[in-house]
Amino acid sequence: MSYIDGFVAAVPTAHKEKYIAFAKSFGSYFLEQGALRMMECWGDDVPVGKHTDFRRAVEAKDDETVVLSWIEWPDKAARDSAMARMTEAMKTDARFDPVKNPMPFDGKRMIFGGFVPVLEVTQRGDR
Repeated sequence: MSYIDGFVAAVPTAHKEKYIAFAKSFGSYFLEQGALRMMECWGDDVPVGKHTDFRRAVEAKDDETVVLSWIEWPDKAARDSAMARMTEAMKTDARFDPVKNPMPFDGKRMIFGGFVPVLEVTQRGDR
């Protein structure tokens, strides 16, 4: 069964193109490590809720846009193996060099986690 890493972050709206380029470089790394796909979604209709919402979850400021991202892996073992290799890659791969590839958002406010799919509804039917 597949495994999903999910992420939500606040990105300065003016840095949209920088964020896309940054995410693209990491997407190529994760695909090389066995990920099936990575999705990056730029907030378009992210309302403020009465009790909680995406904006509050990442402390988004007025000049920031919330992004929703996920990486789909074949299974948790493939994901765990790739993450273990990432520690070494962070020492040698230029995509992880903050001088060459600076993060265009405040990573301290990003939320993330690993998820096990329990239902998929598609045109082909539930799985």
